[in-house]
Amino acid sequence: MSELLDQVISKLSNALRRKFNDFRGLYLFGASVDGEIHEDEDIEIVALFDTEDKTKREQIWPVIGKIETELDVCIDLYPFTPEGFKQDEDLYKEVTAEGVFYNALGIKQQSGIEP
Repeated sequence: MSELLDQVISKLSNALRRKFNDFRGLYLFGASVDGEIHEDEDIEIVALFDTEDKTKREQIWPVIGKIETELDVCIDLYPFTPEGFKQDEDLYKEVTAEGVFYNALGIKQQSGIEP
């Protein structure tokens, strides 16, 4: 994996874990799943929380903006509860088929969180 993508995963996991007690982990998917950051492609991530609502989303976006600015990347983050994630069938199938799961500490896992 590229050093820059490692930094994105690490900074994002650390920031979300510090800000939200219910952060459970994230899935990296899309073009960056090969471990590289591709020019003109966003880094696509699903972040999982025990609860997800408008207030939480409003608190997440400044975290994303800070990391994007600091590392000069574009992050497309989808916040979900595990149950809500599974209900978005198309995204769920795509992400769980090709995505890479990182726990709340930013450590790559063999499998993700099962709703």
